[in-house]
Amino acid sequence: MKSRYHFKFEDLIIYNKAIDFGESVNDQINAFPKEETYRLASQFIRAADSLALNIAEGSSSSNAQFNRYLQMAWDSAHECIVCSTKAKLRGFITEEQDEKNRADITELSKMITSFKKHLMLKSK
Repeated sequence: MKSRYHFKFEDLIIYNKAIDFGESVNDQINAFPKEETYRLASQFIRAADSLALNIAEGSSSSNAQFNRYLQMAWDSAHECIVCSTKAKLRGFITEEQDEKNRADITELSKMITSFKKHLMLKSK
């Protein structure tokens, strides 16, 4: 059910893809060993959730400020690559899941870069 209370950023495809990626990571870390709860699992979910959080937070700002938040989301995307790689190397996720994470993050990174360029052109 959709909420009666709607925010404009919720219409952004990039926001929705970031939400979906965060949920995917959450599902993945549920299978991590218990001792990883406050180590890699915590870092991975914070980085993944940071994507949508920064997009939402920056969306109500000026284009220049929104660009800054998009840069933080882009940085978090790259942090997710490292977390996914570490999770694969430690045997917490499969090579296939790491490859899926990389595909999702690549798509999100490209969308963020395109959106940043759009905002910069719009500001001129």
